[in-house]
Amino acid sequence: MKITILGPAHPYRGGIAALNERLARQLVDEGNDVNIVSFNLQYPKFLFPGKTQFSEQKTTFSFEITREINSVNPLNWLKVGLKIKSRPEILIVRFWLPFMSMSLGSICRIVKLNRYTKIISIADNIIPHEKGSGDKVLCRYFIGSIDAFITMSGSVLNDLEKFNYKKPKILTPHPIYDHYGEVESREKALINLNLSKEDRYILFFGFIRDYKGLDLLLNAFSNPYFKPNRIKLIVAGEFYTDHLKYLELIKELKLEDDVILHTSYISNKEVQHYFNGADIIAQPYKSATQSGVTQIGYHFNKPMLVTNVGGLAEIIPHMKVGYVVEPNPEEISKALIDLFENNRIKEFTNNILKEKERFSWDKMTNAINQLASQIKKKKVK
Repeated sequence: MKITILGPAHPYRGGIAALNERLARQLVDEGNDVNIVSFNLQYPKFLFPGKTQFSEQKTTFSFEITREINSVNPLNWLKVGLKIKSRPEILIVRFWLPFMSMSLGSICRIVKLNRYTKIISIADNIIPHEKGSGDKVLCRYFIGSIDAFITMSGSVLNDLEKFNYKKPKILTPHPIYDHYGEVESREKALINLNLSKEDRYILFFGFIRDYKGLDLLLNAFSNPYFKPNRIKLIVAGEFYTDHLKYLELIKELKLEDDVILHTSYISNKEVQHYFNGADIIAQPYKSATQSGVTQIGYHFNKPMLVTNVGGLAEIIPHMKVGYVVEPNPEEISKALIDLFENNRIKEFTNNILKEKERFSWDKMTNAINQLASQIKKKKVK
């Protein structure tokens, strides 16, 4: 079957590109003819808070990636839509931000004119974490161009229901990110990070945005339990917000010696060291849908702490593979102390080995095939 994925891919970096690439690999392994149509301009500079949108890592793939979409040029949307229109039986479109509604929605509308391509969106978000005026109008335009939807959390499915009740839709969990390296010993990972094996480590990983609650975690970490027990907090990821307020909070809480800041972009080949070296992964989000970080954590068999927002609690069974807590410092601190005080790491790790089986990649491809079978199209002769 000919399948095109519409969305970011290498050399763009980040979780959305990573999922597109890993999904394409799974579809190829299942015998499909797959390509990815990515962006030549994803975000204008004034909308991108990071240092660069691109990875310098050299990578080869078993499928074609072309950089064609300009997110702000309507003439480009027409050109790309007409080009894709002649190819796929299934078009898989990633949607994560209202800003992308016009470009992706317009391309899909052009492709639909062939009356045989089945258009399925994998919707990471419908209502964005950081809301803006006009979001609902933009989202409605995009949703109108799609035949069916996959969501990876119940909260996104509920948001989608507010816009459309009739189109086919399936909830399937975010699959495990199993392409960031191998599980290795804690000692080896800490040597690579130049960190002491005598300390214990809490890991906050990924792009730092305000909704991800690093301030909540820092306040939780100021609890006097952690310092004498040689527990450190690693913050690994690039700031996508004002970094000074976080540095000032660390200073105010007197955590300079206990918070390890690795706040440049973490390359794919470095990811394994941070997860293998950590004792627990902390995601103290203030809002969320699903998170790729949890699925990296599952791959590396690491206990996780998440907050009870969005779809995170659907992924982490409380007191089985980690903790689901309310998004406040007291609850976060209490759970982290429980992990170390009651030596729960081995218990949680054993449970993770069983729990992770429900996040296989074939479950997502099965969902794609199931939706495709529900979409009725007739090719124009």
